[in-house]
Amino acid sequence: MPAALTAPKVTFIPAKKDQIPINVLSSEAVKRLRVAAYARVSTNNKEQLTSYEAQVDYYTRYIQSKPDEWIFVEVYTDEGISATNTKKRDGFNRMIADALAGKIDLIITKSISRFARNTVDTLTTVRKLKEKGIDIFFEKENIHTLDAKGELLITIMSSLAQEESRSISENVTWGQRKRFADGKVSLPYKRFLGYTKGPDGLPEIVPEEAVVVRLIYRLFLYGKSPSAIAAYLTDEGIRTPSGKPVWRASVVESILTNEKYKGDALLQKKFTVDFLSKKQKVNEGEVPQYYVTNSHPAIIEPEIHDLVQYELKRRKADGRWTSCAHPFSGKIFCGECGGVYGSKVWHSNTPYRCVVWQCNEKHRGQHCTTPHFTEREMQAAFLAAFNQALEERDEIIAAYQDVMDALTDTADLDAERGQLQNEMEVTLELIRKTIDDNARHALDQQEYQQRYNDLCQRYEKAQARLGEVENQRLERTAKRVKIKLFMEQLNARDTLVETFDEELWYSTVDFVTVLENKELIFTFRDGRKVQISNTKWRAA
Repeated sequence: MPAALTAPKVTFIPAKKDQIPINVLSSEAVKRLRVAAYARVSTNNKEQLTSYEAQVDYYTRYIQSKPDEWIFVEVYTDEGISATNTKKRDGFNRMIADALAGKIDLIITKSISRFARNTVDTLTTVRKLKEKGIDIFFEKENIHTLDAKGELLITIMSSLAQEESRSISENVTWGQRKRFADGKVSLPYKRFLGYTKGPDGLPEIVPEEAVVVRLIYRLFLYGKSPSAIAAYLTDEGIRTPSGKPVWRASVVESILTNEKYKGDALLQKKFTVDFLSKKQKVNEGEVPQYYVTNSHPAIIEPEIHDLVQYELKRRKADGRWTSCAHPFSGKIFCGECGGVYGSKVWHSNTPYRCVVWQCNEKHRGQHCTTPHFTEREMQAAFLAAFNQALEERDEIIAAYQDVMDALTDTADLDAERGQLQNEMEVTLELIRKTIDDNARHALDQQEYQQRYNDLCQRYEKAQARLGEVENQRLERTAKRVKIKLFMEQLNARDTLVETFDEELWYSTVDFVTVLENKELIFTFRDGRKVQISNTKWRAA
């Protein structure tokens, strides 16, 4: 028979005072606490800055007023930073790092909403500090985190603060969309070249910056790629929109494609996906957009802007950006194989060194019979071709308006565009009605799906045709601008041109086709073709 169990004996071991976590709530604690405070305002306006300075002064005085109990560490601060998450709050993050490193025993802050408006961030930080015996005191709510009831109250209060942040975010979003619907334009002026905020709150042109914008557009129309323009601006010491010395091709392309430079504004290109992370996404139809015409003064003429959009699409479709380090780059084509002419250095290490232009395909196995040209020869040929057009100027001017009307009239496309837009609106409404009917009534699902698919196809067909019409309109508009540029150069000269001028070349020549026997066909921007024989340009 097993021996009877004896009753367990419990021996009480009293706590040692120097091993008790330092807790401001403990009446037994005699050690002076190292105390810090945290102050934050979320905007940089004057009223908030006054509040910010008052918080710093208040906590400094408050902590130092108890020298027998507390040792003042620091008032950690964040100025003009939102509290939705803690990732970008340098003062806050430094304070937590110091606390975890054993430099702080107690943190005082005004309220949970000043500490963080994100429940997860608040609780994670509180628990992390609590494990180290570090207390946080929220004055407004009168909560100590080392109190047994503290975590429950913090959870409730920080959830309320998070909902407050959501409400504020939704109100701000609503206000922004209301401004968009009213056509009110606001730009990120610190990173936007060419405009500043005017006294009426609308964009106002900055003349010296507008010169740079116009230069970018002109260089692009001359044939330079965004990367070549970026290199040129960097070499010239011109600063980027954000004030940096080095330009990127992406920045140049964003300026070339931004409709605001022609005085219009597409609003809500991006939207905030989540109010906590503040993550933004390009608007691909998830939320409405608004296009405002003539919303502010234009730096670039609308027709020039449209021509640039056409050129961007054309060059990308060709799969070739022209760097245009030289005026002839990307402008001369082989009449036999269609290849582009490029520059080559002959006899580079001899006294007979020279630069010639020849078909690039000859180095890729093509045996083209088209000839090469020196730079001087091509310049002479251009002068001969342009002067021939100049001699026919009166005839060209007389036919100018008829040619413009015939080649660039968009009345038929405008009418079709209106019809297609109406068709899309009607079809979209029918799709919505079909979906609503299916939700409200017990319909045959096979018939419903067929009807829905038919309407979707109808909408997509109209949408695809609208894209084609827009492209055709853009082509005709681009052609009008090209003719206009050519005519301006033609009208500006009363006498024959004797010396090669790069700007004249860029603004009048579309491309050059090389034939056998050094014959050339110059296609000018108005579509006019001038064929120059070897003997004629050599004589010129």
